[in-house]
Amino acid sequence: MNFFDINHIFFELWGVKMSFLEFYATLTGLIAVVLSTQENVWSWIIGLINVALAFVMFYQIQLYPDMFLQVFFFITNLIGFWQWKFPKEEHVNLKNELKITRLSMQQFFIYSLVGLVCTFLLGTFAKNLSDWLPQLFSKPSAFPYMDSFTTIMSIFATFLLIRKKVETWWMWLAIDIISTYMYFVKEVKLYALLYAAFCVIALIGAINWTKEYRKTI
Repeated sequence: MNFFDINHIFFELWGVKMSFLEFYATLTGLIAVVLSTQENVWSWIIGLINVALAFVMFYQIQLYPDMFLQVFFFITNLIGFWQWKFPKEEHVNLKNELKITRLSMQQFFIYSLVGLVCTFLLGTFAKNLSDWLPQLFSKPSAFPYMDSFTTIMSIFATFLLIRKKVETWWMWLAIDIISTYMYFVKEVKLYALLYAAFCVIALIGAINWTKEYRKTI
């Protein structure tokens, strides 16, 4: 059977079947996020592998906004690696990499407002995909608005991660809570467990980055 087939089972644990695709998407995603909380620039490289595997998986379980999001993530992983590794001179930390900063209140308000508007637009688009393109999307989108919220906010959170803003981890915490629920319901339970772990990791990341930020002010 094909390695990239969600039905190609790697193992079964406690009655839950785990495909090769889901297992390795989970593993690479976990490694990449843990490295990010430590400001490790190689998190972006591991992330490239993760998003390629996740793209294939999301297509097969009809989470189309999440699928499209992986294309964005692939590009931003390349940009993130470059931004962290080779920042402008005025933005370097003691390791000669990009330093941690925060958003202003005005910036945070704008991000939030634009995010909600884009969530509505993408959710409406995802909801109608199976009607507009039935040959390509034979099943309706699962959780179109909820999935669209995590998709849009993931885009914003990724930009903030590239720029090393403390607020990125609070955004990821909200995203991860919602994603945990969606993946559990869609029966990719190891991926749901991964996102439950991401909730804890996001909280740790927020604490670590806040401490590092305070050292610079």
